[in-house]
This record gives sequence, C-alpha cells and structure tokens, in this order.
Amino acid sequence: MLSERWAVALLRVFLVLLFGILVVFQTLSLPGQFAYMAEQSPDEAYLRWPLTAVAVFLVLCVQVVVVSTWRLLTLVRKDRIFSKASLAWVDAIVWAIAVAWLVFLGLFVYVVTGADDPGAPMLMLLMLISGAVLGLLMVVMRALLRRATTLRTDLEAVI
Repeated sequence: MLSERWAVALLRVFLVLLFGILVVFQTLSLPGQFAYMAEQSPDEAYLRWPLTAVAVFLVLCVQVVVVSTWRLLTLVRKDRIFSKASLAWVDAIVWAIAVAWLVFLGLFVYVVTGADDPGAPMLMLLMLISGAVLGLLMVVMRALLRRATTLRTDLEAVI
C-alpha cells in the first residue's frame, strides 16, 4: 500500500499535469473549438464568445480546486492540516465547485430548452449530479475537518 508520503508526491505530479492540461484547454483548445464551431455553423456563430467565456470560467474553477488541493497537501506535509488555514482552502474548493455548478446549471437550462436530441442534456445532467455530489461531499469533509481541528486544539490545550 502507498505510504502517505508517496501518495502526496504522486498526487502533486498529477496536479501539475492536470493544471498544465487545463491551461492548454483554457488558452488554445476551447477558444479554437468555438472558433471552428462558428466557422462551420454560421447560424450559431453568436454563441462563440459566450460559450468561450463560460468554458474558460469553468476551467478556472477547476484550477482553483487544483491550487487549493496543492495548498492542502502542503499543510499535510507540515502536519498543519488541522488548522484554520486548511479550512480557508477547503472553503475555496467548496465555493469554486458551487459557482461552477451554478454556471453549468444555467448552461444546462439553456441547452435543454433548445435540444432536439436527448444525448447532450443527459450527459450534462450526469455532470450536474456528479458536481452536486462532489460539492456536498466537500461540505461534509469540511465539517469533519472543522471538528477534527477543534478536537486537536482541545487536546493540545490539555497537553
């Protein structure tokens, strides 16, 4: 089984890779994809910039989660995870997920109102439910972290 040290190191490698891929998507792939869409479907060209903005914003929310996770890993390494600083980073994750979920919900409503094929709305619904589960899981994890932080503070006061 992986030790905590190796798991943290491996997770950091994957976070760097994920962040790099997200930057490529944010700066090259998504704007290029929507420009191509506008060229291929001139009747939908008016969606190019709004969709680009929404997609780049959603990627930015994921980047906030990546950076916050990195900071939490730093606190784990320094054995300071049970501190008020960790709660701030978990709050950043919760807020990023919540804001991204709300924006995606708006996009979902827009797509559903004009959809003639159930494929895209069903995939988006799956993503919405997954995002809700992830967000609520983070709220529960934050509550557990807050309780553990309080218990550790109480224990240190006794010792």
